[in-house]
Formats: sequence, structure tokens, C-alpha cells
Amino acid sequence: MRLRMGTRGSALALAQSGQTAAALMRLHPGLEVETVRIQTSGDRFSIQSPAAAAASSGTKGLFIKEIEEALLAGSIDFAVHSAKDLPAELRAGLAVAAYPEREDPRDVFIGRAGLGWASAGDGTRIGTSSLRRQVQLLAAKPGLKMLPMRGNVDTRLRKLEQGVCDALVLAGAGLRRVGLAAVAHEALPEELLLPAPGQGALALEARQDRPEVVGLLAKLDDRRTRAEVELERAFLKELGGGCSVPLAARARLRGAGAELCVFYSEPDGSRAVRLHEACEDLARAEEFVRNLAGRVRSRG
Repeated sequence: MRLRMGTRGSALALAQSGQTAAALMRLHPGLEVETVRIQTSGDRFSIQSPAAAAASSGTKGLFIKEIEEALLAGSIDFAVHSAKDLPAELRAGLAVAAYPEREDPRDVFIGRAGLGWASAGDGTRIGTSSLRRQVQLLAAKPGLKMLPMRGNVDTRLRKLEQGVCDALVLAGAGLRRVGLAAVAHEALPEELLLPAPGQGALALEARQDRPEVVGLLAKLDDRRTRAEVELERAFLKELGGGCSVPLAARARLRGAGAELCVFYSEPDGSRAVRLHEACEDLARAEEFVRNLAGRVRSRG
């Protein structure tokens, strides 16, 4: 059997999809996986002018739009996404067939030689385009200077080396997946910087009317990762968050339930709220998330 796997063409996306294909072929001897690179709207904005990039920054899903269209058209059989790129609602007819075991979702701080988070002071230039990161970091150290920083991991590391900024903040999972775990970095505690919903996890998406494909992919599904990511995504859906909203969520299974820590603020960082609540029974997760989102809207 041969499956066509859709993915973005970035180094990180190709590393993630390549690792997924290898895992699938190990599980299913005789399976062949063909990689189909698809340029998305998000990729096109990233290589255009800063103004175009800024116009795109408030729209979640730009990095999967064309890939989902290819899935629905039947030109690919499944897709590999970073789970944090998924919009709150998938297109009709599509489903996440598997969430493989999640990587550590924390963000990491990569400073120029000798610079760590503790020594980053007023005027330190932090390279990140994530509003979620900017707002939380500035709440801890208001004197930091945030510099928009787009591009793949290699591009950002090169800008750091060139002195464009003093430090970078990015997802540690991406650093490891592209083989750069040896780059000196410092994992930032979630009490300081809460991750995006789904950060560190992959999502394997397929058409619901392709049970043979869904069944193959489901062998990679990790129960804990699915439960935690789906709870985080439920919060995202309830708040209607996108890239223009500083929203973060981190769930952890605890027996039959889970704990969910969330962060939300206005785009300028005002009216920020961070809540940590326990859902005693995941069978009532929808009610739990709805109530928590209501508290967030009323700011506590």
C-alpha cells in the first residue's frame, strides 16, 4: 500500500513528517509513504513583505489551509501538522486520526554567549513574533524589547548570531526535531511562559470517509497526548482564539480527570488572567471548559 503524505516544505515540517512516515512504515511493513510538499498561505506570507506578514498574523490556520484542500480533493491521503497550527475547528469531513506522543511543550530561551533569562534586563532584544510569548514575557520583565522574528529555526539562529537580537524564544520541540538540541538553550518554566494549545504535539489529519487510512494512522495515537491536546483545543475553541490573541493552555491528565492551566489577555497585555483548575471527570470536559472560559471572559 502507498500513501501520499501532505506537509509544508519547511525544514521543521519535513523533519516532523519524515519522522512520522518512518514510524508508520515500521508499524506497517510493506507500507510506502510518499512525501508531497505543499506551499501554504502562511509560507507565502512569510517570504513576502513585512506588511503582508503582519496582515496574515491574526489568522490561525494559514499554515494548513492548502493542505486541507488537498486532503478534501483527494490529492493526498493524510497530512502531518504541528498541532498548534490547527484552527479551533477542522473543516467538515476531516478528523485528527492520531496525535503521536507529545514532546516537551515548553518554550526555550536562546541567548547570545553568556546571556540567560535571569540576566536579561531592560533593553534586551528578544526575537519572537508570537503575541502569546511577548505578553507573558513582558509581564515578567516590562523593560524587554520585543523584535518580530519570522522564518525557520536556522534563519532565526543566524539572525541571533548576526546580532539582530540578543535572544530568541521558540518552541523547544522544534529545536529538537530539526536536530539542533545541542544548541545551548534554557527551558522556560510554564509558570513564566505557558505554551500554546497543542504545542509540542503533532496532528495526523485524514478524511473521515477513508477508514482504511484512519485505521493505519490511529496506530500512532497516544491516549494521553490526545486527551490533553483536545482539552487545550476545546478551550481555544470556546474563546475563539487566533494568532492575534494572547492565549495559552496546558493540560495534564490526572487519573480520570485533568488539570488545565490557561492564560488570556487583551492584545496589549492588559486585563490578563491566568487560571489553574481541575476537571475531575473528562466525561464532563465540555461543561468544565465552558465554565472556565466564562471565568476568563469575566477575568477571574
